[in-house]
This record gives sequence, C-alpha cells and structure tokens, in this order.
Amino acid sequence: MTYTDQVITCSDCSIDFVFSASEQEFFAEKGFASAPKRCSACRAQRRASNGGASSYGGGGGFSDNGFSRGPREMHDATCARCGTETQVPFRPTGARPVYCSDCFRMVRG
Repeated sequence: MTYTDQVITCSDCSIDFVFSASEQEFFAEKGFASAPKRCSACRAQRRASNGGASSYGGGGGFSDNGFSRGPREMHDATCARCGTETQVPFRPTGARPVYCSDCFRMVRG
C-alpha cells in the first residue's frame, strides 16, 4: 500500500500537524487502527502530566513508541508480604500472591 502525508488537526491545541507516510506505514505494521489525535507537543505534555502516577509503566498506559492507548485500569489489592494496600495493573484472582511495588522489587530482585 502507498501512503501519503496527511494533515491532521490536534484534538487538544487545534494546530495542524503532518502524519507522514512513514508514520502511517509504522502504524500499519504495528496494527494501529487509527491515526494520532494529538500533535507531538501535546503527546509529550500528556505523557509528562501522567508520568508519575504509578511504578507500573508510568500509569498512563503508553506504549514504547509514545502513542497513547489511554489510561491503564488499576485494581485494588493487598500486598501478600507487608499487608499494604496497593494498586496493580491486573485483576488479582487470588491464585498468586500480589505485592506492592517495594516488595515486588525485593522478591524479584
């Protein structure tokens, strides 16, 4: 398939940005179904504002390429080692112990 540069209006700042042919090809290779909605500056600002929410992937649900997948759903849990209330990015089933981030580092490390 041949791609051509597209001009897209950012949903946050309303400034036009170019979704290049190479970016479109990358999106297609990764299986992304839609074009970005934010310009690179607004994506960076959004990453920075969501960055410290959690020790599990930054809490913003961002993939390595910098495009948002939306916020990650977190679930309440009690650490099996220290008893601290914590949140984890998966639904605890009780089949395995769940640890807070500090205990997880100690158990894994």
